[in-house]
Amino acid sequence: MNHSAIVRALIATALVTVLAACSPGDDASSDGAAAGSSGPFPSTGAVPGEAPELTFPDEDPATTLQLEVLTEGDGERVEAGDLLIVHYTGQVWGGEVFDSSFGDTPLAFPIGTGGVIRGWDEGLVGLATGSRVVLTVPPEYGYGPDGNAAAGIDGTDTIVFVVDILGSYGAGDAAPSDARPTGTDTGPQVEGDLGSPATVTVPDGTPEPAEVTTTVLATGPDAPVAAGGIVVQYAVTTWDNASAGSTWESGSAEAVQVGSGGDFDSLVGVPIGSRVLLEFPSPDGSSPAMAAVVDILGQVS
Repeated sequence: MNHSAIVRALIATALVTVLAACSPGDDASSDGAAAGSSGPFPSTGAVPGEAPELTFPDEDPATTLQLEVLTEGDGERVEAGDLLIVHYTGQVWGGEVFDSSFGDTPLAFPIGTGGVIRGWDEGLVGLATGSRVVLTVPPEYGYGPDGNAAAGIDGTDTIVFVVDILGSYGAGDAAPSDARPTGTDTGPQVEGDLGSPATVTVPDGTPEPAEVTTTVLATGPDAPVAAGGIVVQYAVTTWDNASAGSTWESGSAEAVQVGSGGDFDSLVGVPIGSRVLLEFPSPDGSSPAMAAVVDILGQVS
């Protein structure tokens, strides 16, 4: 077992190349530009949840970042630093689709932190979860004068994204307060009320686990975890109580893969909204065992 995989939590749905962060350089406006609604916008077929089809007007695209809300969601507002879960289609204005997640796994990524193009970071923050929007992204908010050759995007191309905002998870999110405590005794001790961040410590003399051990500390109210991507918060400590990472401290929930041979496979079947203690044995007998408290926040796929 690779302890570094636990600390990093193995992102389940890595950012695709076409959305990876790139700096537009000095050509980008230093004071930014708020997403507007003046258009022109392409017309969009299909309902939220289905792959859109874009039809472009004869007009040239706007030269500033443009936002059109096609369907207003009724969920929480997206905040900078949230882990965002979306489906999306990207298309060059008047040209071809260069990427789409529809029919595949949704994309999970931190928003407002520079991890994706500027048009996404500035255009999606503040929107309601459940919304479908159209972002018209000129080069300075996308890939700058160099474009993105791998995606077939020239430095002068305006690109358009239709984005369905499926979920948004904040830095302080945790297992809900209405999760049902199981009252199970454990060696490692977890502190923190349900609904709040948690920590884990290992009392002196606690025997190290001989195998991966999974203990549900509080049972969540939602459907069981299925194989695929899930959103979690976690805190990890070694058996000698050296912190090995915490998503609550780093400021972002994470998407992890379960059901494919990873460290979190034992979470499959555990209800979403649960708080779980995972104990990992020493991988080689020389490094310490580890304990992790994991809050399961949602399913990505």
